Amino acid sequence: MNSTAPKLPAHAAFGPEQPVLASHTLLPDAVCPVFGQRDEWDLNGVLRRPANLHPSEWKLRFDAFTDAWNLRARELAMVLLNPRHPTVLAAGIITRRRPANPTTVTGRLGSLRALATWAEERGLPQDLRAWPEHQLHVRIAGLREGRADSTLVGHITVIRELHRCGPLLTGGGLARDPWHGTSAHAALGLSRSQTLSTPVIPPEVWFPLVRAAWTYIDAFAPDILRAKERWRRLQADAKSSSIGAEDRLRAWLADPGNPVPLHDQLSPQTTGTDPVHWGLLSFLIGIDKRANIFDKPRGLRKIVIEAVDRGQCASASVLPEFAQVKRANGTTGGWTRGLAPRALNREVEILRIACYIFVAALSMMRDSEVQEVLKGSVVEHLGAPAVVSAEIKGEEDFPRKHWWIIEPVTRALALAEVISSHPERLFTGIAGEVRNAERFTANEGIKAFVKHVNARTDVNGLEPIPSERVAPHMFRRTMAMLTDQFPGSEIALGIQLKHVAARALANRTTQGYAASAASWAKHLDAAIEAARFRGLRDLFDAHKANEPIGFGPGAEQLTRTFDKIRDTVAAQGGDTTVEHALLKQARVSIRFGTLNNCLFDAANPAGALCLENTVIPPGHTGPLQDRCRPDRCGNSMIGPQHIEIWDSEERSLTRLLEARRLAPGHRAALEQQRSEAQAVLRKAGR
Repeated sequence: MNSTAPKLPAHAAFGPEQPVLASHTLLPDAVCPVFGQRDEWDLNGVLRRPANLHPSEWKLRFDAFTDAWNLRARELAMVLLNPRHPTVLAAGIITRRRPANPTTVTGRLGSLRALATWAEERGLPQDLRAWPEHQLHVRIAGLREGRADSTLVGHITVIRELHRCGPLLTGGGLARDPWHGTSAHAALGLSRSQTLSTPVIPPEVWFPLVRAAWTYIDAFAPDILRAKERWRRLQADAKSSSIGAEDRLRAWLADPGNPVPLHDQLSPQTTGTDPVHWGLLSFLIGIDKRANIFDKPRGLRKIVIEAVDRGQCASASVLPEFAQVKRANGTTGGWTRGLAPRALNREVEILRIACYIFVAALSMMRDSEVQEVLKGSVVEHLGAPAVVSAEIKGEEDFPRKHWWIIEPVTRALALAEVISSHPERLFTGIAGEVRNAERFTANEGIKAFVKHVNARTDVNGLEPIPSERVAPHMFRRTMAMLTDQFPGSEIALGIQLKHVAARALANRTTQGYAASAASWAKHLDAAIEAARFRGLRDLFDAHKANEPIGFGPGAEQLTRTFDKIRDTVAAQGGDTTVEHALLKQARVSIRFGTLNNCLFDAANPAGALCLENTVIPPGHTGPLQDRCRPDRCGNSMIGPQHIEIWDSEERSLTRLLEARRLAPGHRAALEQQRSEAQAVLRKAGR
């Protein structure tokens, strides 16, 4: 920076003892940081911190700023955190109604630090009012080299904040807005669209990842919980004295079913060339390992080595056997080589991550909201299972909200509650490990889960998961797309997720979240075709049981096709499998609708009233649904499920026509609609 610039006055707008969170609801007994603290403002214990943030992320750091920039950074943070502060309002600057989230302020400070460094390198004066406007355009142009334009919005925003907040910045702010009021997106030439930048998880990653998480919850968790309990009992029952150790060891080895535990060769804890897990063996014979019975000159090691030499050994584990899985090579066996104490702790951690992945994937909750779930949060809401959590994004008071969930998600949350050692939260680290004692980092956890599964696919029977980037917010984006695009939301392909469509669609999603993705196109086409065939198969089964499948020309056409299939199967002496195979070969074209079913055949479109006397849009194939005439079209089929709707429509129109004061035009329109409804009902014999 320019060292010859005049020294700026300190604390012109805000006093050094002013609290920095005057616009927030503080925690009980909170000691709020004050404006005069130059190094950092620690908000831990002052402002409620979202569960997915580490304590270090809840601090505003100013120690990287020097000279006037330090004061300038604190003043800018003060304005962002307190938009309704009397000093801010008195300055007459345009302010927002809500205070900025501390994480937003952290982002602004990061951009401001980069700007301060750039200004120092270019020798710009400390007085922002003296900065040439073109220099700021040069700044953004330089940042565009090698960066995505969307990442520059924050840099433009902080520059504009230096102009907006100028009356409150000591020494003044920028003289003018370099972009003269245009939005940051417009300044960068970015168009705002409903398409989100958040990508979906590709199907080749989604399916094995969700399957692996569910397999851990459904199949592996019972073994992990049993092993956890047995290890607890072994530790509780172990004696601290080494008296009688040899007798205990010999008595234990006398049973051929008691193998000497050996280290797993994949375990990073394997030390040297000694394969025996001496600590676990000590607990297995009932003596605490701290008694060091195998370190004393008692000859006990020799007894153990002799047992190993004669083959009485196995991978170290607190359980003798595990749930069986079928592996890719066709063999069947336990899903793990063994659960020694360290491996057990790791599997508990992986199980917790599996619960998180499954909940995040199928609940449409954000990462912050999943991590805010507390013990006992699964409830019944409006007659359906739901989970209560705090809605974080865009909310300053973190209101409690309900998210409807399916039964497997309920199981995942219940399991996470069982293995959590935290007094309140479900998703935390492993107790006793300082690095994981408080924080659950979803990004790191997902990577660890994928790596753990892939390293053991030869044993656990799971399919490899491609090591592509999977972030928590991608689950919400992918599930929104699936529930919007897939018929019946049948996304699990082999996992019974029951009424996932009804539950997932109950949550709010935007069109951007629900936008289709090219990577899922072939799965979407297959799902649509599968859904149509299931409906067609149900109709065939009803016809075979002599139940009515529908009324009208379309129903008659479909009945003839079904009769041909039945006759063919009867002549060949086939069964239901043959019937369904012939039904697929028939390639019946059917579209299931709310008011009727349409049997439009693109190979023979004659008779489709919706296409008569109209201009077909370029590229359009199939019927024009908005011109459908169920009462007259030869492709229309009125199913039994449609009759009640048409009957209700006819009764409603009749009641409306009974009104005396109806304009002639309105009455004519209602009579036409009733005539169409009555025509449909006549086809059904009503």
